[in-house]
Amino acid sequence: MKKIIIADDHSLVREGIKRVLTESFPFAQIDDVSDGVELVKKVTKEHYDLVISDVTMPNMSGIEALKIIKEQSPSTLVLIMSMHPVEQYAVRAIKNGASGYLTKESAITELVSAVDKILSGKKYITPELADLLANSIRDDTENASYQSLSDREFEVFKLIAEGKSTSEISELLFLNKNTISTYKSRIFEKLNLHSNAEIIKYAIANNLI
Repeated sequence: MKKIIIADDHSLVREGIKRVLTESFPFAQIDDVSDGVELVKKVTKEHYDLVISDVTMPNMSGIEALKIIKEQSPSTLVLIMSMHPVEQYAVRAIKNGASGYLTKESAITELVSAVDKILSGKKYITPELADLLANSIRDDTENASYQSLSDREFEVFKLIAEGKSTSEISELLFLNKNTISTYKSRIFEKLNLHSNAEIIKYAIANNLI
């Protein structure tokens, strides 16, 4: 019997995914949690074949949880399913060990296909994601991309691009303001930017907001 766990901070999303998977995989055990911390606790305590996780969750993001899970339970497969477009988090997810990435706008049939393929031991890589992965290899070589940001730096970058203040980001990420300011300085340096306005402009130009 396959064991699957869903992590999303919206109960309606969890229930929707659970219903779809129960119909398509009637012999699977399907559990759910509401944040990354709960997810890591569950997966490290008992074995799951597949994790389906959102990216943006309270206490710990899906990307952070993914990294811990792949360190502590390498055989556990992970599908990231997020509201964020493929170009924003998919490459990061795959590079950190995810077996696939779907947006929440994906059709139900695509979710079922992705789960089926991943459980069979394969990656679920869409043509769009394949292109992004190829481009990211080139960008890594040239070292001139937002892909050079760490996961936490990228999270702060995204929130700045959305117009959030340092105080708001501090509250959302449960970090103090000085830490957020340090991340901002690193972002400015890595991307050769000098203000929040330039971050917003950069994000728009790269389809990140």
